[in-house]
Amino acid sequence: MQLKNPILGLCQQSTFMLSAAKVDQCPDDEGFEVAFAGRSNAGKSSALNTLTHASLARTSKTPGRTQLLNFFKLDDDRRLVDLPGYGYAKVPIPLKLHWQRHLEAYLGGRESLKGLILMMDIRHPMTDFDLLMLDWAVASGMPMHILLTKADKLTYGAAKNVLLKVQADIRKGWGDAVSIQLFSAPKRLGLEDAYTVLAGWMELADKGCEAAE
Repeated sequence: MQLKNPILGLCQQSTFMLSAAKVDQCPDDEGFEVAFAGRSNAGKSSALNTLTHASLARTSKTPGRTQLLNFFKLDDDRRLVDLPGYGYAKVPIPLKLHWQRHLEAYLGGRESLKGLILMMDIRHPMTDFDLLMLDWAVASGMPMHILLTKADKLTYGAAKNVLLKVQADIRKGWGDAVSIQLFSAPKRLGLEDAYTVLAGWMELADKGCEAAE
């Protein structure tokens, strides 16, 4: 008897919904949304594509390509949101300020936002931008789960050591409100843990997992 995570089927049937340059262009503020954030080139789009078994989010070797709030529909009540990559120095200052203003408006005023997945490149974790996101999430009471992406770039032992260190730093600075895991899109490492978090935030876990023979 194998348990099937209830969000798996929803992720596999996800479709692009719309892109929004401003908060007033977002879908109706109802239901459940989980947003994906991360410093530019932290593997955010690759993680989203791996979780949805699709190529929904654009991936690029040029950081800073995600310039809009991109919404992906799971069902009539649930969405994933790809947030603009932040922190890339070559983005013009006016565009940076535009992103920052509307990103803050989205994060601070979106009632349907149930949790934030923060991507950190395991080789460069806890940047200044990551710390700001941690501060905001904890101060606002927003659930946060961290994916230490590109874990395949390190040996398993080294990756585990980074995980334990970052985990300890977060616990010391922000308490136990933030969860964290290893993740690799190419190796499909950490998918089940990430699905479990998404299902809980989107209130699918209380429906129980479907039993599969």
